Amino acid sequence: MSSKGLVHIIDDEPVIHDVLSELLTSEGYDVELSSSGEEALEKFPSPSFDVVLLDLLMPGLDGIEVLRRIRKVDPLTPVIIITAYGSVESAISAMKIGALDYVQKPFKHDDLLMSIEKAVERKRLQDENIRLKGELRQKFSFSKIIGKSQAMKNVFELVKAAAPTRSTILLQGESGTGKELVARAIHTNSNRSDAPFIIVNSGSLPPDLLESHLFGHVKGAFTGAVALKKGLFEAADKGTIFFDEISSISLETQAKLLRVMQEKEFMRLGGTQTIKVDVRILAATNTDIEGLIGQKLFRKDLFYRLNVIKIEIPALRERKEDIPLLVRHFLGVYCRENRKEIETVSPDVLEALDAHDWPGNVRELENLIERAVVLSRSNAITRDTLPPFFLRRSGMDDEPDLSSGESLDLHERTQAFQRRLIIATLKKTKGVQNKAARLLGVKATTLNEMIKRLNIEPTDHHV
Repeated sequence: MSSKGLVHIIDDEPVIHDVLSELLTSEGYDVELSSSGEEALEKFPSPSFDVVLLDLLMPGLDGIEVLRRIRKVDPLTPVIIITAYGSVESAISAMKIGALDYVQKPFKHDDLLMSIEKAVERKRLQDENIRLKGELRQKFSFSKIIGKSQAMKNVFELVKAAAPTRSTILLQGESGTGKELVARAIHTNSNRSDAPFIIVNSGSLPPDLLESHLFGHVKGAFTGAVALKKGLFEAADKGTIFFDEISSISLETQAKLLRVMQEKEFMRLGGTQTIKVDVRILAATNTDIEGLIGQKLFRKDLFYRLNVIKIEIPALRERKEDIPLLVRHFLGVYCRENRKEIETVSPDVLEALDAHDWPGNVRELENLIERAVVLSRSNAITRDTLPPFFLRRSGMDDEPDLSSGESLDLHERTQAFQRRLIIATLKKTKGVQNKAARLLGVKATTLNEMIKRLNIEPTDHHV
C-alpha cells in the first residue's frame, strides 16, 4: 500500500513520539522524528515532508522560533502546531507567522487525523499547482518557439527584452505564424505569470457582445441581462489580455479600449461605477493597421498606444531553414500523442516541404505532420502519407500534367528528379556524401559521379 504522506513530528517528549508514530503508521503515513528544534532544522528544506507537527513548548529553540526558521527556508510545507491547554494565544501567534492549524493536548485522535489529512491534501494541491505552472512555463518558454533562422533570433531577442516589462506589445504576422504562442511566452516570462492570461478573439463577436465580454454589464443593461456579469478585464486583473486580430474591433469599441489603456479604468455596460484594473495588453494582427488608419477604420491614437513594442513574426516561407527543426518537433509531439515510433522523413518529402510556399505557415506544417504520423505504416514519413493536393503542388504526384505543355522527355525528368533527391539528401546529411550515399542505397563513388554529372554545387544543399 502506498504511503498517504510523510509527517515530520518535532517534539521533545518521547511518549508523544511513540503515540503519534503508532497512530500515524497505522493510518498509512510515514513518520520522521525530531526531538528538538535544532535537530529538526537540520532536515530542512525538504520537499518530501507533506506536513509538520510542531510542539510549541520545547527546551532550547521553542516552537515559535523553529517555525520562523522553517518558513525562511520552506514557505510551503504545512505546519500544524501542538499546544498545551491554556496556550491558545501562542498557537494563534504561530498561525500569524505561517502555521496552518493547531491542536491542543490532550488531542483527540480523530481531530488530529482530520487536520493532518487536510494539510496533506493542501500540500498535494500546492505541489500539483507548482508542477503545472512549471509545465506551462516550459511549454511556452522561448525554447518552445522553434527556429534558428536570423528572423526568429530577432523575435527571441525582442521577446526576451520585452517580457519582463509593463509595455504594450503589438505582434504582426500572417495567420498561422504563431502569434498566440509568442504572446503566451511573453506572459509566462513576465512578472504577471501567476495571474490570468485571457485571449479575446476580437473578430468573432459583434460589437455589443464583445463589449459585454470585455467590460461586463449590470442587471437590466440590455434585453437578456438578467444579472450582473463581470467582464474579461476584471477577470484579467494583474494579468494579461491578448487581443487576437485586434484590427477587426469596431471604432466605438476601440474608443472604450483606449480609455482603459489610458486611465486603467472602465464602467460595466449600463453601470455608473468606475472599476480600476491593472492589465497588460498584448495585441496581434495579420493586417496592415496603418493602412486601416488611412481608410479611417482604425484609430491612430489607439495604434500608437498598442505599437509601443512591435514584434514581426516571419512567415514560414521566409525562414525555410527552420522547417527541419519544426518537422522534428511536431514529429515528436504527434508520435507521443499517437504512440508511434517514426524515426525519419524521406528525402523526397523533405525536398517537397522545402519547395512548398506555406500559405498556412507553421499551422499548415503542423497539420501536415500530424496527418502523416497518423497515416504512416512504417518508421518513416513518406510520400504516401501526404495529401494529394500537396503532392500536386510540389510536383510529387505520380502522373505528369499532360496539358501543361511542358517537356515530357523521360531522360530530362529522370535527371531533374535525381538532382532534387540528391540535393535533399545532402541537406539532410549536412553535405556528408558517405552518409547520403548510404541513405540513397548507392556507393559513395557512384554518388560523387552523379553529383558531378548533375552539376550539383555545395551552395545547392548548404543548410
